[in-house]
Amino acid sequence: MQLSEAVRRRIINLADERNITLHRLSLESGISYSTLSSFINGKSQSPKLVTLLHICEGFGIELNEFFTDKLFKDVEED
Repeated sequence: MQLSEAVRRRIINLADERNITLHRLSLESGISYSTLSSFINGKSQSPKLVTLLHICEGFGIELNEFFTDKLFKDVEED
Protein backbone atom coordinates (compact mmCIF):
# COMPACT_ATOMS: atom_id res chain seq x y z
CA MET A 1 0.00 0.00 0.00
CA GLN A 2 1.22 3.47 -0.78
CA LEU A 3 2.01 5.80 2.11
CA SER A 4 -0.67 8.36 1.23
CA GLU A 5 -3.34 5.64 1.17
CA ALA A 6 -2.18 4.28 4.55
CA VAL A 7 -2.37 7.77 6.07
CA ARG A 8 -5.80 8.31 4.54
CA ARG A 9 -7.11 5.00 5.88
CA ARG A 10 -5.65 5.64 9.33
CA ILE A 11 -7.44 8.99 9.58
CA ILE A 12 -10.71 7.42 8.46
CA ASN A 13 -10.31 4.51 10.89
CA LEU A 14 -9.54 6.81 13.82
CA ALA A 15 -12.53 8.99 12.98
CA ASP A 16 -14.79 5.93 12.81
CA GLU A 17 -13.43 4.47 16.07
CA ARG A 18 -13.96 7.77 17.88
CA ASN A 19 -17.24 8.63 16.16
CA ILE A 20 -15.77 11.92 14.90
CA THR A 21 -16.90 13.54 11.66
CA LEU A 22 -14.44 15.31 9.39
CA HIS A 23 -16.13 18.57 10.31
CA ARG A 24 -15.53 17.98 14.01
CA LEU A 25 -11.95 16.85 13.33
CA SER A 26 -11.33 20.06 11.43
CA LEU A 27 -12.55 22.07 14.41
CA GLU A 28 -10.55 20.03 16.94
CA SER A 29 -7.34 20.10 14.88
CA GLY A 30 -7.51 23.63 13.51
CA ILE A 31 -7.17 22.25 9.97
CA SER A 32 -9.70 23.56 7.47
CA TYR A 33 -12.49 21.21 6.45
CA SER A 34 -11.59 21.70 2.79
CA THR A 35 -7.99 20.57 3.44
CA LEU A 36 -9.12 17.44 5.28
CA SER A 37 -11.82 16.66 2.75
CA SER A 38 -9.47 17.14 -0.18
CA PHE A 39 -7.00 14.65 1.27
CA ILE A 40 -9.60 12.08 2.35
CA ASN A 41 -11.24 12.21 -1.09
CA GLY A 42 -7.89 11.68 -2.81
CA LYS A 43 -7.75 15.10 -4.45
CA SER A 44 -4.45 15.91 -2.73
CA GLN A 45 -1.45 13.86 -1.67
CA SER A 46 -0.20 13.15 1.84
CA PRO A 47 -0.49 16.07 4.24
CA LYS A 48 2.59 17.83 5.52
CA LEU A 49 3.95 16.47 8.77
CA VAL A 50 2.86 19.55 10.71
CA THR A 51 -0.68 19.10 9.35
CA LEU A 52 -0.63 15.47 10.43
CA LEU A 53 0.55 16.57 13.88
CA HIS A 54 -2.49 18.85 14.18
CA ILE A 55 -4.77 16.03 13.01
CA CYS A 56 -3.31 13.82 15.74
CA GLU A 57 -3.93 16.58 18.28
CA GLY A 58 -7.53 16.69 17.06
CA PHE A 59 -7.82 12.98 17.80
CA GLY A 60 -6.10 13.40 21.16
CA ILE A 61 -3.18 11.13 20.24
CA GLU A 62 0.53 11.59 19.73
CA LEU A 63 2.16 11.37 16.33
CA ASN A 64 3.99 8.15 17.18
CA GLU A 65 0.66 6.50 18.10
CA PHE A 66 -0.70 7.39 14.67
CA PHE A 67 2.06 5.39 12.97
CA THR A 68 1.96 2.31 15.22
CA ASP A 69 -0.97 0.89 13.25
CA LYS A 70 -0.40 -2.22 11.11
CA LEU A 71 -1.30 -0.17 8.02
CA PHE A 72 2.24 1.22 8.06
CA LYS A 73 4.03 -2.14 8.22
CA ASP A 74 4.63 -2.52 4.47
CA VAL A 75 4.05 0.91 2.97
CA GLU A 76 5.58 2.01 -0.30
CA GLU A 77 6.66 5.41 -1.44
CA ASP A 78 4.01 7.38 -3.37
